[in-house]
Amino acid sequence: MKAASPFSFPVSPALAAKLAKLGLARDADLVLHLPLRWEDETRVTPIRDLLPGQTAQVQAVVREASAAYRPRRMLTLTVEDDGGVLGIRFLHFYPSHLKLFQAGQSFRFNGEVRGGFLGLEMVHPRFAKADHATPLPTQLTPVYPTTAGLGQAALRKLVERALAAPIADTLPAEWLAALNLPGLEASIRLLHQPPLDCALNELESRRHPAWQRLAFDELLAQQLSKAS
Repeated sequence: MKAASPFSFPVSPALAAKLAKLGLARDADLVLHLPLRWEDETRVTPIRDLLPGQTAQVQAVVREASAAYRPRRMLTLTVEDDGGVLGIRFLHFYPSHLKLFQAGQSFRFNGEVRGGFLGLEMVHPRFAKADHATPLPTQLTPVYPTTAGLGQAALRKLVERALAAPIADTLPAEWLAALNLPGLEASIRLLHQPPLDCALNELESRRHPAWQRLAFDELLAQQLSKAS
């Protein structure tokens, strides 16, 4: 007889082992597995407007792709949109990538823009198969601490499933009002799924009220543990 999963949804033994490496053994752990940073994938920048040092997302069509194995293993792409051409380099890739990046296929690439010998390029950008009809995200994209074999997309889906249940607050409403703190559920959901109008600098510097609420709970828990 199989042991019941500690998660409220099916998780394979292999996936459970990867989650365990991150200290994630139940829904509550996923709920409190907060992002390291957030990325703005809600807009596309035309290639002609890219600048070196900028992190941006482009919508482009593959013009050509080639793999080299000497002197260094590398997959290079030339991609283009209506107004410009961009180089893409992958230093680590699988044979399946060559089949994926066929000429004429449309992708979104998101990464840091660099100046190369042949013009602007991105090295190891994140990518997704998409065309102009593919909807853009409507909120900032979280980037989580993870481990080998557990990609960001899979981890985001797991967190979303864990967030499906309501989150009970740990403080009474009168305390929240007196301390001018937001609710726990609203704070956790905002950190996982920040709306577009959320100040990214406040999130990253941890000055946002949502971070302050979680910091208060952590400090309170420490004080209570010392008093017990």
